[in-house]
Parts: sequence; structure tokens; C-alpha cells
Amino acid sequence: MKDLHNNIDVTLGIAPYDHGSGDAEILTEIIDTQGYESLEFLIATGSLADSDATFAVDMEDGDNSALSDTAAVADSMLLGTEALAGFTFAEDNQIFKIGYNGDKRYVRLGITPTDNTGVALLCVIALLGNPSQSPTANPPVMQ
Repeated sequence: MKDLHNNIDVTLGIAPYDHGSGDAEILTEIIDTQGYESLEFLIATGSLADSDATFAVDMEDGDNSALSDTAAVADSMLLGTEALAGFTFAEDNQIFKIGYNGDKRYVRLGITPTDNTGVALLCVIALLGNPSQSPTANPPVMQ
């Protein structure tokens, strides 16, 4: 079996909590990919109480650490699709993933609810892989 443990780093994109009602976009922290050759976002849902809410996913990247140069990530730079990473009220306690294969240093993920009037428990983990130096720190160093 190969060693994944020493060749990944993880950071919280969105800490787990109740994002509540409303349709405001929920953004992850800006993820710095320096020193890594791969990035995967893992989206975990808990209770999604609304009976008709949808949650669309989009990814942005740029070379400025504050993403003042942000742009939507081209579909050709995604591993998987934003549509497959999106979810609905009916997908409680599920995990979705979407990867980044672009060349920008900074990346973030957005989740935009529509018609959300209830509880929305979710979190996002950013999984960085293929480090330029390993082993990676344990416990992980938060960005």
C-alpha cells in the first residue's frame, strides 16, 4: 500500500456549522497551493432542512493572495464538474468532491444556496497533494 498520509496536507475551507437560512454565497478560505501540485475540495453535508433548496458550487482562482484578481476557473481546469459537486436539500449527510488542475496559486470555492429557508449544515475541507517536500506536517499546519 502507498503512503498517502505523508504526501497530503489538509486545511479547513469552511468550518462545520449551521449556515442557516438565506441565499448568500458561502466562500471557503483562500487556499494557497504553493508547494503542492494538486488540490481537491471535499464538501460534507449534514442536515439540509429546507424542502426545496439547491446549492450550486463554483470555483475561483488568481495569483493575488487576497484574490483581487479572481476569475472563474475554466471547466478544463476542473477535475469533475461544478454541477456534480452541487447538491440539493435531499442530500443530507453526503460527501461531494471537485478538484483543481489549474496554474494559479490561490483558489477558493463558493457554495450558493437558492431557496434556502432552513438549517444548512456543511463544511469544506481542502486537500492539498503531491507536495514538493515530504513528509508533510502532522498535525497539519492551518493556512
